[in-house]
Amino acid sequence: MALTLGNENVFIRRLARAPIYTVSIKKVAKIAGVSISTVSRCLNSPERVRDTTLAAVQAAIAQTGYAPNALARNFRRGKTGLIMVVLQSVGLPFWEGVMRGINGVAQEEGYSILIRETASSPPELDDYCKMVISKEADGVIILASPSPFSTPSAYATSDRRIPIVLGCENVTDELAHIPSVRVDNRRAAFEATQYLLQLGHERIGFIAGSRSSLLTRDRERGYLDAMQASALGQNRAWVTNGDQSIEGARRATRKLLSLAEPPTAIFCANDEMAMACIYELKRNNLSVPQDVSVVGFDDTRYAAIMDPPLTTVVQPTEEIGERTMRRLLSAIEGRDIGQAPEFVEHRLIVRESTAPRQTAPGSTQDVGSTQDVDGSRQQIA
Repeated sequence: MALTLGNENVFIRRLARAPIYTVSIKKVAKIAGVSISTVSRCLNSPERVRDTTLAAVQAAIAQTGYAPNALARNFRRGKTGLIMVVLQSVGLPFWEGVMRGINGVAQEEGYSILIRETASSPPELDDYCKMVISKEADGVIILASPSPFSTPSAYATSDRRIPIVLGCENVTDELAHIPSVRVDNRRAAFEATQYLLQLGHERIGFIAGSRSSLLTRDRERGYLDAMQASALGQNRAWVTNGDQSIEGARRATRKLLSLAEPPTAIFCANDEMAMACIYELKRNNLSVPQDVSVVGFDDTRYAAIMDPPLTTVVQPTEEIGERTMRRLLSAIEGRDIGQAPEFVEHRLIVRESTAPRQTAPGSTQDVGSTQDVDGSRQQIA
């Protein structure tokens, strides 16, 4: 019903007088021929009820349309049914899959999600910790965000530790002891660099995040490990700071190109910087991958459709979200989840931004397909 200035007050008054039809648990019990406590047991602990009784109660619920009062049920259980998710910006493409995984498990388990962006007002984050301590929320998931605690020990100031799990990496040292679910960034970067080495590239540049960023530190270490393990060794001149931004990556690309012997391949610590790197290479009249191969990290939504499609490390974002939520629920239930990171599998997907190093004019490459690092091949539609 569309409201106008003339009839909206009439509609509201009628709505206020309208009877509210609710179905009580008492009516369900009467139809099922059981006690109220048995209906409650069927709803909260169905495994403790005989199959015939459970079927009768379920049929009565279906017949009446009864819906349990979630607020009252959670109150009795000493839970709020709320999970706080803290992240810097909900608009970043990478977090879509992670949030989809978190929400899927939350809905399945009867929880609601409260999102807080730290980029908007970081000083107020401690209020959210107080909400958990005062039982206004059941736990916290931090997604690559600074700590929501004013001091490193704040999360242990109540009579119980705040259930908290990191989705992906910790971005500050004070969060290093908090359990996390993520890929093994160091190993993934090692394998991506090894792939470029196998293509015959010897001068491989790396565009890192800022020096203070823990987010890309392990990726840089993995790159350095692979270079050290090769006969080439490490060359710090090939490592430059991209600030995890488009402009920073463009500056870093120009710096690498200014070297006396510029790289024939560049590995970027995330896809956004890889896209900026390719843009800058083209502005310098260089072709990707004929002149320079480029690898990213994350496999964000634009990686497969950019020009050329980007070779990148795939993070299974939805799985990260699901496993992060399940680990948090285990902590909420009082189970010991430990502090060690829980690793999910990554993979390198090979697209058209990488090719063997050219050794002579007119070298050709295999394009039009994607290839996982294990050698399997899939045709791009």
